[in-house]
Amino acid sequence: MRAGKQTTLRTRADLTGNGVHSGISAALSINPAPAGTGIVFIRTLEDGTEREIRVAPHAVAATEFATVLGDASGALVSTVEHILASLYGLGVDNAIVDVTGPEVPILDGSAAQFVEAIERAGVVELKAPRRYLRILKPIGVTSGSSYGELRPYDRGFRLEVEIDFAHALVGRQSIALDMDAAVFRRELARARTFGFVRDVTRLWSAGYALGATFENTLVVAEERILNPGGLRYPDEFVRHKALDAMGDLALAGMPIIGAYHSIRGGHRLNHAVLCALLSDRSAWAVETQQPSRRLRGHAGFGIALAQPAFAPDVS
Repeated sequence: MRAGKQTTLRTRADLTGNGVHSGISAALSINPAPAGTGIVFIRTLEDGTEREIRVAPHAVAATEFATVLGDASGALVSTVEHILASLYGLGVDNAIVDVTGPEVPILDGSAAQFVEAIERAGVVELKAPRRYLRILKPIGVTSGSSYGELRPYDRGFRLEVEIDFAHALVGRQSIALDMDAAVFRRELARARTFGFVRDVTRLWSAGYALGATFENTLVVAEERILNPGGLRYPDEFVRHKALDAMGDLALAGMPIIGAYHSIRGGHRLNHAVLCALLSDRSAWAVETQQPSRRLRGHAGFGIALAQPAFAPDVS
């Protein structure tokens, strides 16, 4: 197995838009970074000061309707799952993400525009070897009727996601994919976040989904999808759950060699499984060799990340 190299962007990528929960406009730029940086968010606060937060499991401040990064002073940036999924899915190891608002722009509700921006900027190899997180034994977490597990899988990263919503238009769906950059672009990147009309009043009263529109969210009524054009995939709901899982698992800070299986999961479960794994030192190892199956994409590997921005955490 040949060693892979770390990567970063060739040049800066810029995007702007509103947050799906806050409704607040923000400018976001994804910048090149040296090897060993990982993914770092820099939030510009209202008084002009900047705060830095490195992507890691311990940086998660909340997981109710989105993945929120913060520290002892409070939340710094929310709804990071789609941009993390895009960077991870395209094999970007190092980047500095500047954001001017409290929430990453939701754009069209999927990862598609992040992918387009990253690919326009280009991905380049650095000299340092890439590190991989290899799963050595199964680690699972049960939470009510939800279950998540990371287990050994030598061929790279495999994502298996099952959902079960008590709604006729969603119901039970499942997807299983051996991930690489091409699979991520084709099968997951365009899947949008979704919400139910029956939940709107509760979400608004709790301060969520204030920026949700037909342009950035699949809106599900009792008998039909309200968005013009309908679904992008017949099973778009489970694909978006898989996209979100990719974003949450990107918090590991390196590509995973293993399989992730989620049943009725969400941000909270994804984070709990990752934390359970990392707390058991016998369950994982860090190595610089690539998985035995050569994967396609910019960096020669594939992985994935996030969950619907405001779909319920328990499907």
